[in-house]
Amino acid sequence: VARGSVFGAWVDLREGSATYGKVYTTVLDPSKAIYVPRGVGNSFQALEDGTAYTYLVDAHWSLELKRTYTFVNLADPELAIEWPIPLEEATVSEADLNHPYLKDVVPMAPKRTLVTGCNGQLGHAVRALAEERGVAKDFDFCDIDTFDMSGPEAYSRYDWSLYGTVINCGAYTAVDKAETPEGRVVAWKANAIGPALLARTCAGHGITLVHVSSDYVFDGTVGEHGEDEPFSPLGVYGQTKAAGDIAVANCPKHYIVRSSWVIGDGKNFVRTMAALSDRCADLDDALTQVTVVDDQFGRLTFTRDMAEGVFWLLGYRKGDLEPSAPCEYGTYNLSGSGEVVSWADIAVKVFELRNGNADAVKPVSADEYYASAKGPISPRPMHSTLDLSKIKLMGFMPRKWEECLSNFVTRYC
Repeated sequence: VARGSVFGAWVDLREGSATYGKVYTTVLDPSKAIYVPRGVGNSFQALEDGTAYTYLVDAHWSLELKRTYTFVNLADPELAIEWPIPLEEATVSEADLNHPYLKDVVPMAPKRTLVTGCNGQLGHAVRALAEERGVAKDFDFCDIDTFDMSGPEAYSRYDWSLYGTVINCGAYTAVDKAETPEGRVVAWKANAIGPALLARTCAGHGITLVHVSSDYVFDGTVGEHGEDEPFSPLGVYGQTKAAGDIAVANCPKHYIVRSSWVIGDGKNFVRTMAALSDRCADLDDALTQVTVVDDQFGRLTFTRDMAEGVFWLLGYRKGDLEPSAPCEYGTYNLSGSGEVVSWADIAVKVFELRNGNADAVKPVSADEYYASAKGPISPRPMHSTLDLSKIKLMGFMPRKWEECLSNFVTRYC
């Protein structure tokens, strides 16, 4: 209130809120302001002539968006608002007179979350966690077959005013195929053009964008990578991921979540090693030994931990149906914690867990491993370890990958 005074009344109309239908009233004058969350009904009576009531808003009233708003009748006896000026003596608009009583109100649903790349490893984990947390009803899931984010025309299919968050799990991750003429085009579309268009859309609608990055944006010459290390990608895949990161960083509300050596529900290194362990243990199979690279170092990232980390950054805490404590926007490393090891070390653990045949793993250098490869091979960073200090400061503690590995091999291999 810039001048004069008002009697204000606010009613919680948020779906699932513990204080749904509760009323709060107070007198406002220039010495006092009030924060009104989205989904809380707002009404007031001016108590003095010449009163000036001002708003600082995150979105202006829109006739086009009125269908998404929620209203309640200010004369509802159930609310029992003690208006200082009796309503029969006050000037009340026709619209206000015809708003529904509380018992007939359609509660204000939370802003929706769109998950792209829902059929991938991380997409599966995000969906599973959303269902487990009881928030999946406010999530929409899509993949390239229904929403190709690299195509500008695809964006007209969505009413972006309904969304508060986009979690981009989509990417082209075939690092070797990205080195081919055909793969190079697809990688740039999926990893750079798509995120750039998504970032522009999110910026234009005030949407928070979560984007997944990769250790491949670095050349791997340093032992541990911080969030602020300059980009130095070695191959096409890393170049396209770096370009996507740069585009997303221009969206005011963004989280870039950088991972490495991702393991989840789908084809991945651990499942491949478990299958090879089975073959080596089968006396009727001619395979007795498997070569695995031993001069590339890092830590596994399990998609369940990634999904939990994303939810944490967005602000979901225990029991939340809407984020309550979002972290500062920016870039965060997110992998498993634990020992830094080679791919061969991980293979040894998988073979031992699976069949007790760790001696079937033969460590070799990357040069030896790829010496007989047919077709282009993408250069890979030697060191993929990510510094986890920043996300730990936000209160999220990634689990040790060794513990996750044991559980994964038991349950999913």
